[in-house]
Amino acid sequence: MVMDTIGDLLIRIKNSYMARRGETEALYSKMALKICELLVNEGYIASCEKKDHKIKIVLKYDSSGSSMSRGEPAITGVKRISKPGRRVYKSKNLLPYVFEGMGVAIISTPKGIMTDKKARKEGVGGEVVAHVW
Repeated sequence: MVMDTIGDLLIRIKNSYMARRGETEALYSKMALKICELLVNEGYIASCEKKDHKIKIVLKYDSSGSSMSRGEPAITGVKRISKPGRRVYKSKNLLPYVFEGMGVAIISTPKGIMTDKKARKEGVGGEVVAHVW
């Protein structure tokens, strides 16, 4: 039984990219689905949808010249920041920049799950869930 569904989701996505798979599945939770939707909006995965008690995730690769091989993965790295044993909260002034703006920080705020850029724009802080680049 998985205790950390968000950590499991992020590692499944990362491992699937490393294995050059086209799609993967993760356990369903409301927060996991919102994070997947955020990654779709940011262009890191192609699509996600809820099926039964799982989330089906279609991965995205940068196009290459050959149609027989996949290009480079859209995600090169994922790091879980706030963990069940050690939560990490940041105010609006201390929100992290991931690779000087080249990546995205996923923030859980009172206004919902959003990127660090949107949280700065709305002037809210919250729990730093993960970094994706």
